[in-house]
Amino acid sequence: MGEMGWEVMAVGAGAALFAGISKGGFGSGAAFVGAAVLALLVSPGAALAIMLPLLLAIDAASLRAYWRQWDWALARHLLLASVPGVLLGALVYRVADADLFRLIIGVICLGFVAWRLWPRSSAARRDLPPWAVWALAGLAGFTSYVSHAGGPAVAVVLLARGVTKTVFQATTVLVFGLMNLLKFALYAGQGMFSPATLWLDLWLLPFALAGTWIGVIAHHRIPERWFFGLTYGLLIVTGLRLVQVALS
Repeated sequence: MGEMGWEVMAVGAGAALFAGISKGGFGSGAAFVGAAVLALLVSPGAALAIMLPLLLAIDAASLRAYWRQWDWALARHLLLASVPGVLLGALVYRVADADLFRLIIGVICLGFVAWRLWPRSSAARRDLPPWAVWALAGLAGFTSYVSHAGGPAVAVVLLARGVTKTVFQATTVLVFGLMNLLKFALYAGQGMFSPATLWLDLWLLPFALAGTWIGVIAHHRIPERWFFGLTYGLLIVTGLRLVQVALS
């Protein structure tokens, strides 16, 4: 594939490093940015295909650091509810306008942060109703398939649940690790991978793993209050970026 030149390798290295840091320490909220940046240089399908094996490697490396520290009951619900969204993404990937879903999830990110931080809102201390958890998980599955942008929707559920920073991170790693395995099988079935994308992944793998290592260390060294402050910040940045991309 002629589009896999040195510029793509350089930008991909930065994207892989950033994705590793985000997924390794800060809940995947902004990891999708790597695919968005690569999509400026290669076709969107190639960008998704390049990033998915790297995301799987980051998931595997992160899983050991947070082993059995997740909320399994919540993770199970998120996974079950995300599967229909992933399958729907596979069915409509080639014809759907992903920008509509980017816009929806971007608005959800920004609205949730405003809801949680509004000083007089007693609702900011309430959990989400079950239907909202399932709806957000389904949306996460769909947007994860078409743009690797499922992290913010899952972050909304976990932040509303009020879990600790390590439970937040561990649950996110588990959910997206298993979700990405399903996506990998479906991507392969749709012929999205090529020798060029897989060779590029070998070049980018060390950057992804280095980012994961940095993210895990940062997770344990940053105080919990700062962690969630940073997570809210990532949700704001991610939400604004999704809205910008969708409207442009």
